[in-house]
Amino acid sequence: MKAPLMFTAAAIALAASPAAAQERQGEVQLKVLGTAVLPDGEIDRTNVDLVGLPAGTDTAANDNVVPTIAVEYFFSDNFSIETIAGTTQHDVDAVSGLPDGTELVSDGLLLPATVTAKAHFDAGGIKPYVGAGVAYFVWLDVDNDAAGTRPLGVTDTTLSDEFGFVLQAGVDVPVGDDGFGVTLDAKRYFIGTTARWFVGNTLVIENEHNLDPWVLSAGVSYSF
Repeated sequence: MKAPLMFTAAAIALAASPAAAQERQGEVQLKVLGTAVLPDGEIDRTNVDLVGLPAGTDTAANDNVVPTIAVEYFFSDNFSIETIAGTTQHDVDAVSGLPDGTELVSDGLLLPATVTAKAHFDAGGIKPYVGAGVAYFVWLDVDNDAAGTRPLGVTDTTLSDEFGFVLQAGVDVPVGDDGFGVTLDAKRYFIGTTARWFVGNTLVIENEHNLDPWVLSAGVSYSF
């Protein structure tokens, strides 16, 4: 599995460089990033279907590009903890079964709360890293008037908040000696959600969706 290999590599790097282990102890790094959120959204399982969805119905969530902020604290030169702040908004549309593009979820506003532990390496002027951590996806809002569910009389649409985990890799490139730099980052989340559609108080559709987004970021950093 990828995660154990990453942690093995991190442990080797930590053991190999004890002399440098305290150079960044207590350092804080702030990052301002442009972030592409590339979710999946496919249906993993249908638990309730009172409307008779066509066989082979499947869905996809749209991509989005948003600003994000990352805050990182270094316990040593090789080890840090990072969290991110930002929201992203997505629709979920049919890609098979129903007419292509039928909107089933409109304007789902997501807060992807994430904390990762990162192992850092020195590669002659650039600083690559790998990491892993946990995430909690919180849906702050969902529009109840998606075009594809309106004819069914749907009055409420919900997406469940869920825990998952994330793998991470990237590189920091210092620019000068004043703490500034540029950064590239890639995360892969493993997380889903349960989508429910109601007519009044009656649950008419319940699907479990794999989101599993790639989250790709680039931006600037400042360390102090």
